[in-house]
Amino acid sequence: MSVVKAENVVKDYGLNEQTVHALRGVNLEFQGGEFAAIAGPSGSGKSTFLHLVGCIDTLTAGNIIIDGTSTANMTRNQLALLRRQSIGFIFQAYNLIPVLSVEENVSFPLTLMGVDKKEIKERTMQVLNEVGLDGMAKRRPKEMSGGQQQRVAIARALVKKPALILADEPTANLDSKIGREILELMLKLNKSEKTTFIFSTHDQMVMDYARRLIRIRDGQIESDEVKGG
Repeated sequence: MSVVKAENVVKDYGLNEQTVHALRGVNLEFQGGEFAAIAGPSGSGKSTFLHLVGCIDTLTAGNIIIDGTSTANMTRNQLALLRRQSIGFIFQAYNLIPVLSVEENVSFPLTLMGVDKKEIKERTMQVLNEVGLDGMAKRRPKEMSGGQQQRVAIARALVKKPALILADEPTANLDSKIGREILELMLKLNKSEKTTFIFSTHDQMVMDYARRLIRIRDGQIESDEVKGG
């Protein structure tokens, strides 16, 4: 089943009285359980596409359908609700809340969704176990390594049990060994949970791990390759 369908997606930005054409009629479709990467140089449009799919930004033209729901005419409040319920995010800067513990950071999305406290505790502890952070629930982000903080970010994205996880340059602030561990973890979770992962990246290692590699340049799809095996 299609989790994301982008139909003739256009995104323009105004910059110093000029118009920047970030995306120029992009058509892409992602099925459930994909592990896909969108690669391209800085300014190619890969992060813009992820932000549109993630309902962080709004379309100039076209449509994006997420889990059967069209986003083209949604208000910002409607987009925020869809994002909260259906999409998990992993960013290169981790975006953890420094004053909260690991457990509080991970459970925060469930609190926003109004989930029962007992279920919040159970799901949070389960997902911390899945990402290898047993015994670290009470730590603060500053007490953890970069790789551990990214594991917290992955747990926070997974705890909602979303159909889709978007990862924007998730290995950018990690050394290659830790980056590989994080990618192995995400691939394992992709296989066990059947969650769709879409990365934006210019890291060759992420491209190598992806089972589908889409290259974008100047706001247009240059190639779209599904790897064998």
